Amino acid sequence: MSSYSILGLMSGTSMDGLDIAHVTFNLLESEEWEYTVNHTETYSYDLQTLQQLRAGKTLSTLQVLELDKHLGLLFANHINTFLKKNNISKDTINAIASHGHTIHHRPDIGFTQQIGCGDTIAYKTGIKVINDFRQKDVVAGGQGAPLVPIGDQLLFSKKADAFLNIGGFVNICIPSERTVAFDICPGNLPLNEAVNELELDYDNKGYLSSTGTLNEDILHQLNALEYYNELRSKSLGTEWLESVFTPIAKQIPAPKDRLRTITEHLAIQISKSINQLKITKLYITGGGAFNDFLIHRIKAHTTSELIIPDVTTINYKEAIVFAFLGVRFLRCEINCLSSVTGAQKDTVGGSLHYS
Repeated sequence: MSSYSILGLMSGTSMDGLDIAHVTFNLLESEEWEYTVNHTETYSYDLQTLQQLRAGKTLSTLQVLELDKHLGLLFANHINTFLKKNNISKDTINAIASHGHTIHHRPDIGFTQQIGCGDTIAYKTGIKVINDFRQKDVVAGGQGAPLVPIGDQLLFSKKADAFLNIGGFVNICIPSERTVAFDICPGNLPLNEAVNELELDYDNKGYLSSTGTLNEDILHQLNALEYYNELRSKSLGTEWLESVFTPIAKQIPAPKDRLRTITEHLAIQISKSINQLKITKLYITGGGAFNDFLIHRIKAHTTSELIIPDVTTINYKEAIVFAFLGVRFLRCEINCLSSVTGAQKDTVGGSLHYS
């Protein structure tokens, strides 16, 4: 089989909602992959679900299990709405590839957990589901992240030298025979937390950040964090953000000044990685690609060419790539690279749930 129709699902740490991308993949005679994004949609979380996700790490085991089922049903309902809206027959979909929502990420102790019950999604939609893409890599001693590099390597590599995603966290991928990828620093999570104090959902184009005052002392403390001296492979989770990063950043009481200082910190750490890796052309996706002030500050610290693609790619690249991870799983082909996760070997990650 050389053609696949997949629904890719992504729920990121920014908690913007559930991204769904309907993607067709074709394997050409040259053994190269091409893809077409047919339909996309983002479904925002209702307030109750959002509050539960935000409180995820404090929930009891029973509450996490309940949330897992709730999220699975919510995903299934959104998928059915998506299929009906776009007049897509379920019979034409080979599989749903769902990242789920990360509730715990502790690869240092061999554990990562993404919720959004695969059996519930499969049963309620009538389509088989592939999820739990990170588990096998963690069992193999890896970080379980990042997973997008296989897509950068096989779908996007001709577009740039390296690929930056600015989501809840910032990660970079440099495709090659031995692909390199890692989490650079936090991203939208601490920025959104600061702007929420001003009763806004996000800092539109980074305008508020641009009006704040830079706190040089806190900037220095953030740049001195031990994580930035660690060798690759490495990944970040909300546990690190809350216990290490946030206590320092919150020493700045004024949200606008905190936004300005965190933005400068992100720009410095991103450009530092770009410069160390000698990247000449960088492809940027994720919500942070819309933050004009952050992009401006990155440009101030590097001479690399920054490429901002079309809006669909910016918003749905991760959902597209998880759809591709699903294709690789169906073909029993590697979809998780040990060169980026630090695992003992490349793996075919995922769990299959029949409808």
